[in-house]
Amino acid sequence: MSALRWTRGAAGLGRALSSSGRRRPTLEEGTLSGLCSSRRSSAASPREQDAQKEWGHAELLEVLEARVRQLQAESTSQVKKGPMNRPLKGRSGRWAQKLEAEKLVKQKRQEGFLDQQKQSYTLHTEPRIWSKKLASCLQQSKKRAPKSSEEEEQQLTWALQAAMLKRSSCTPARTQAKVVEANFLLLQQKFLVFFECCACTDNMPLAHHMLVTHHSKCDRQQLLTLDMYNTVMLGWARKGSFKEMVYVFIMLKDAGLSPDLWSYAAALQCMGRRDQDVHTIQKCLKQMKEDGFQPQQLFTDLALAGEERAVLLRAVTKVEPAFSPPPQAPSPVNTSTLLREIYAKRKMLKTLRRQWEVELLRVLQQTKATMACQAQEGQPTLYPFLCLLSEGEFVSMLLQVLRVLPAQGEPLLHLAHDLGLRVLNRHLVKQKQVTNHVEKLRQRYSQYLRLLACNTQVEAPFLPREYWELLGPPESPPQQPWALPVLLQLGKQLAELLVQAVQMPHNLAAPQGSRRLIPVLYHVYSFRSYRQVGILKPHPAFMQLLETAAEPTLIFETTEVPMLCPPLPWMSPHAGPYLLSSTKLMRALEGTTQHQHLLERCAPAQLHGALDALTQLGNCAWRVNGRVLDLVLQIFRDKGCARLGVPPPRSEAPQPARQRLPPGSSPVHKAELRKELERCLKAAREMHSLRSEALYRLSLAQHLRDRVFWLPHNMDFRGRTYPCPPHFNHLGSDLARALLQFAEGRPLGQRGLDWLKIHLVNLTGLKKRDSLSMRLAFADQVMEEILDSADNPMTGRKWWMEADEPWQTLACCMEIAQAVRSPDPTAYISHLPVHQLMGTPCGQDGSCNGLQHYAALGRDSAGAASVNLTPSDLPQDVYREVATQVEDFRQQDAKEGLQVAQVLEGFITRKVVKQTVMTVVYGVTRYGGRLQIEKRLRELSDFPQEFVWEASHYLVRLVFKSLQEMFSSTRAIQRWLTESANLISHAGWPVEWVTPLGIPIIQPYHREAKVQVKGGIQSITFTSSVNISQKPNTLKQKNGFPPNFIHSLDSSHMMLTALHCYRRGLTFVSVHDCFWTHATDIPVMNEVCREQFVRLHSQPILEDLAKFLEERFCSVSRSLKPSELALVTKLQETLRSLPETGNFDLRQVMRSTYFFS
Repeated sequence: MSALRWTRGAAGLGRALSSSGRRRPTLEEGTLSGLCSSRRSSAASPREQDAQKEWGHAELLEVLEARVRQLQAESTSQVKKGPMNRPLKGRSGRWAQKLEAEKLVKQKRQEGFLDQQKQSYTLHTEPRIWSKKLASCLQQSKKRAPKSSEEEEQQLTWALQAAMLKRSSCTPARTQAKVVEANFLLLQQKFLVFFECCACTDNMPLAHHMLVTHHSKCDRQQLLTLDMYNTVMLGWARKGSFKEMVYVFIMLKDAGLSPDLWSYAAALQCMGRRDQDVHTIQKCLKQMKEDGFQPQQLFTDLALAGEERAVLLRAVTKVEPAFSPPPQAPSPVNTSTLLREIYAKRKMLKTLRRQWEVELLRVLQQTKATMACQAQEGQPTLYPFLCLLSEGEFVSMLLQVLRVLPAQGEPLLHLAHDLGLRVLNRHLVKQKQVTNHVEKLRQRYSQYLRLLACNTQVEAPFLPREYWELLGPPESPPQQPWALPVLLQLGKQLAELLVQAVQMPHNLAAPQGSRRLIPVLYHVYSFRSYRQVGILKPHPAFMQLLETAAEPTLIFETTEVPMLCPPLPWMSPHAGPYLLSSTKLMRALEGTTQHQHLLERCAPAQLHGALDALTQLGNCAWRVNGRVLDLVLQIFRDKGCARLGVPPPRSEAPQPARQRLPPGSSPVHKAELRKELERCLKAAREMHSLRSEALYRLSLAQHLRDRVFWLPHNMDFRGRTYPCPPHFNHLGSDLARALLQFAEGRPLGQRGLDWLKIHLVNLTGLKKRDSLSMRLAFADQVMEEILDSADNPMTGRKWWMEADEPWQTLACCMEIAQAVRSPDPTAYISHLPVHQLMGTPCGQDGSCNGLQHYAALGRDSAGAASVNLTPSDLPQDVYREVATQVEDFRQQDAKEGLQVAQVLEGFITRKVVKQTVMTVVYGVTRYGGRLQIEKRLRELSDFPQEFVWEASHYLVRLVFKSLQEMFSSTRAIQRWLTESANLISHAGWPVEWVTPLGIPIIQPYHREAKVQVKGGIQSITFTSSVNISQKPNTLKQKNGFPPNFIHSLDSSHMMLTALHCYRRGLTFVSVHDCFWTHATDIPVMNEVCREQFVRLHSQPILEDLAKFLEERFCSVSRSLKPSELALVTKLQETLRSLPETGNFDLRQVMRSTYFFS
């Protein structure tokens, strides 16, 4: 409500509440001023004028007091110290005394005025009726004083019936069309709001008094409208006040107005509450019908609450027992010719879905009956699985899956697996709901949330897991998943039901009776890679119907979206973050059981480090960056932008130059056209996939706008952590990261703004080799570009679009602009509350993280210097150093006349060798490295393409040679790890180890075994390579061990950093080797990161690994064959011959500025 509405014309309000010759009742100050007069003091009474003068004097007095205090402050230097309450001498003191005395006098006069105003008055109840006939109706009911309340009500009933029969004689003022002044309309609006507020606050006597007062004066009666009478009448009807309701109804008729549907609804509602006699209600309904209203309209045309509808229905059925409210009218359909096709398609789709529900229900019941008979005959069937959920739940789930099928279809294996998992997850949740587990969980969860509240004090600084343990033991036993063949068999059966039951007309435009039905889903075979795969593919007509209907809703499983409440702490491999849904602690291929068995055999305390770290990562609260989201949505709707990572729609896919060849074309031309069509089709499919992924992400971001949400985490078999929700998290692309912000903000402090600027320069990729001070200076130089990007991202100079990470750069520009423009940048809260810009998390990346761990393991001084483990004035770039050394080798070969070396002159850059150097530490082979370099060379437009194959072979050899010279200890450790894994796998075991944090790890690489699920439209055959009973895949075991071991060290370092940052009070999340926190906390996080890296590598990691492997694989109790014994002996010798290490001092890491930068 605007201030103007409530503060104008106190005098007018006084007149509105007064009657001739009577004192006015007093209202509370500031409630209803200005309802009757648009001028402030016109025609004010002498008493009102005196009151206004009194208030004016009081305001002047306050001004003068302020001036006195100012003079006193100015004269303090000339006054000696004394008691604080002693009056000041001099002119200002005498003035103050005089004003104080006057103030007391005014205050007493004002109190006397307020005492007079606070006297109680009687509110008007009985109206003055101007119509003689209506007045006589009311007077006749009063001629004989009622002896009881029943008699009084009977008299009022006669008056009401007489008033209803009296036809409204509209005065010319009511019917004549005239131009109404804007002030008059505004005043009527204020009156109506006044009556509505009185009804809402149960202040009906005041509303009735106001209505009677204005109705009783001809000049004021013109302000009253039918809506005002109805509002007051409805208010009395809700209270069951029959007398007052009759008075208002008579006033309505007296004003020359005709009752409308609301008027009769109020009268009938009041009669229903009073349980009025049938004759009175019948008279009311009869008069209502004569006025052109039907009883059905009371329930279709009026928006009444449920309780009011029930009372109204009680009154109507008392007269007409057979009456029943009409069914709810269907939603209106837009009839615009431009939108007709869309709404018609939506309506048709809804109709088809209703038909599909009925048919699916029938087929499901028939299938269950058949399987029940087979089970009674002794055959193990899926009947009990189909009874786990209600039939309606099965049908709803199948229709939901049908909505998300891609146009190119889904392999039956994948669809069956998805359906089986959906049934399992719903069953597990339902089991918790039918027991008392949910209520007990609610109580424990409420207590647990006290710990997470920032203002909660607890007796001891418990970790969340420890606090949850104190609340009591787990309430439910762990729930085991079903075997993979069972999941596939159940899912395949449900998919076949979908194929069998769901049909649609071949021609949607054909008449109803002549439509030929076709299946919505087709089972076809297609070649994926070199395998023939069965696919369920939707009919193109169905996909076109979905596309045209353009339904605005997406449906996700609960585990696929972020949580809107803090996750539960990880307690064990079985007890995860979701309140009801289940998830795995260690994610792996479906059907893998070896990781779960390994975790279950662990001592509970051994996993505490990993469990607590995952809990801390999941407890980080997030919000959506609204400004960035708005810009992304704008580009997304405008056909996207591939350069900015916003996928364009499929309609923008490349089209072949010619769809058909002319007759007589050669086979070569036909083959070229076929290849071009395949390329275009592949590009269209990829664009559709990327577009759908972006649609999911942006839809979730829009849904979560202005909400706080959480991303629960789990880990893979190496210990690397990942958010559980797949579509919207901080592990995505540049665009996905820019959409996320910390929900908790922190002041920037003294260095926070500098770290924001450095982070911005890091995101641009422009000053990778410069020092931090140089990056900071560069940010100050381009401040004009930063501010322009923040203010005009789409219409300005668009400096942010040229960055390596454009969307994160833009988000950081907006944050810096907000901070530098704040009154005090050090106090600026670096996060986005509602309608304000929030701080971007500062990401800190490890420089070639894998090589850092190898250099620390081998105490390699040269390698450590190359990857910033030692102090330096400028950051070291290992990729550029490798490129420089490769160039030196190339120049030597070019001088000797090697052609490929001469061709490569000027083409060996950092970008060409970066990917290979980065992945060498993670086990890339020479073959894989050659493919990476070949791809980079093909991107160079001026490089002679006929030399790509030979040049890539040549360069990968030089890159490996350079790394051997630069990281001698690294290559030695890699060879030792590879040889150990080779011997272990040849002996028949998969490689196992335990991380420094106690996480047991086993590599899931085994030889493939085929498993078949027979029957139905297709037998499903899948390959399993994750069963521990199968022989290990030697090649994958030996090639995977070095990178997986380094990944496990990387995850251990991250978890240690997360736990210690939590202890220091920091917000911390990670993207593997990229750590995020608030800008003000970057120095603390860097210190913690360095400390934990040194602590981790101060442990005898390789020695402990060799000891574990020897105990696990060399201490064999069973008798061995000579060949097996030779393998074990060689393995033992290899494990005991650890690689030699250098003399690098790990303590130098604590002084390395660019270890993380």
